[in-house]
Amino acid sequence: MERTERRVVVTGMGAVSPLGNNAADSWEGIKAGRNGIGPITKIDVADLNVTMGAEVKDFAYHDKREARRMDLFSQYGVTAAAEAMAMSGLVSGENIEPERLGVYAGSGIGGISTLESEFRKFTERGAGRVSPLLVPMIIGNILAGNIAIAFKAEGSAIDMVTACACGTNAIGEAWRAIRHGYIDAVIAGAGEAPFAATCFAGFTNMTAMSARKDPDRCSTPFDKERDGFVMGEGAAMVVLEELAHAKARGAKIYGEVAGYGSTCDAFHITQPAPGGVGAAKAMRMALESAGTAPAEVAYINAHGTGTPYNDLFETQAIKEVFGDAARRVPVSSTKSMTGHMLGAAGALEAVICLLAMRDGVIPPTINLRVPDEELDLDYVSEGARKAKLDCVLSNSLGFGGHNAVVLFKKYE
Repeated sequence: MERTERRVVVTGMGAVSPLGNNAADSWEGIKAGRNGIGPITKIDVADLNVTMGAEVKDFAYHDKREARRMDLFSQYGVTAAAEAMAMSGLVSGENIEPERLGVYAGSGIGGISTLESEFRKFTERGAGRVSPLLVPMIIGNILAGNIAIAFKAEGSAIDMVTACACGTNAIGEAWRAIRHGYIDAVIAGAGEAPFAATCFAGFTNMTAMSARKDPDRCSTPFDKERDGFVMGEGAAMVVLEELAHAKARGAKIYGEVAGYGSTCDAFHITQPAPGGVGAAKAMRMALESAGTAPAEVAYINAHGTGTPYNDLFETQAIKEVFGDAARRVPVSSTKSMTGHMLGAAGALEAVICLLAMRDGVIPPTINLRVPDEELDLDYVSEGARKAKLDCVLSNSLGFGGHNAVVLFKKYE
């Protein structure tokens, strides 16, 4: 079967984030520069020096009975997928064949809260009290499975487990599948619910997270005083669709996925490679696959975690790829507002990029108060900025050296 390169567009978006339980509210919070970080309420952090997080607030899954059979990361993911599918107007079996609709979903941590609570039952009350649903609630692939079941997606249902690059890898790999004709539409994104005591203690003891108590000085990407990331949670999904298929059914198009790059540092389990060489390669791949010159990029949504190494090396990578244009292209980290949603971060940031193009608004980096002499790009620290955005880049970099970059273009 001959494979031609087809165009891939976005016809739906959904989100559950620390700034809102849908894409619209999350985006309004981003534009307003609202901080979604505060004292952690979901777990006991009394014995830990990290006490701030970016929690999802006032969330209730739509089906109480179903919720008892799903870990929170799946509940977030299915909720975001439902919003994206409703926006897209796609209905399996009506305007798309079930086997031509797929799911590419990811989670870096999976059902850690369920695993922790069931292990507590095991140690305190015996093996017979462990839930028979333990395994299907905790396994990482179950988010893709749950979404496929909910929306009768009988095409490929694949899970990405690339740490903090999950969401971006899911979108990029879905783009490849549609582009080469293996499928016509994909629900793509990621979900994460990492607020479990053991998991949180592990991240804390790794000294990767900010230990500050002031919510406005915790997540401080590109700031000289940055001291780590802030854990966040939530999910985001997009519906990707082959252009001709979307046009034939009169779908509204929110943007085009034009390029994708995926590499590995092959360097260290947590630390990015010096100079951001792997990230630079991924950015180049995304630009080249889109046939786009660096000077055409109007905005970069950076991975921007607020850790000393990430922000330095990502800045160096951008300079390496963009050359003289590096200081002209606005770069911001929306993790300054949402915290780091781990595997779901890139998926939410993809939604943010698409809505930024739609509204002509560059999201800000809040909390950036103390300039760092080594970080000298335009980090949009003064607040959201109006601009014409026809081409934007989104970076995601994960533990294990995973680098994923997606390039979006405004659809005309």
